[in-house]
Amino acid sequence: MLEYVKVILQKVSFDLGLFEKELRKSIIHYLKPTEIESLQRWCYEQFEHSKNHTLIIQNCFTVVLE
Repeated sequence: MLEYVKVILQKVSFDLGLFEKELRKSIIHYLKPTEIESLQRWCYEQFEHSKNHTLIIQNCFTVVLE
């Protein structure tokens, strides 16, 4: 499931709203805790060039993991 989520996030990364929606959905509904940690690392690596994506990633993981 983790690999599928990565594919989806790459495909919707052009739309920040959709990217955030899919990221939240995957964290809450689809992934196991160990997969969530892997996804977080992957997201930061993939989208480190984009300040907007980085803020969304930080916000999504902060809210979900607290």
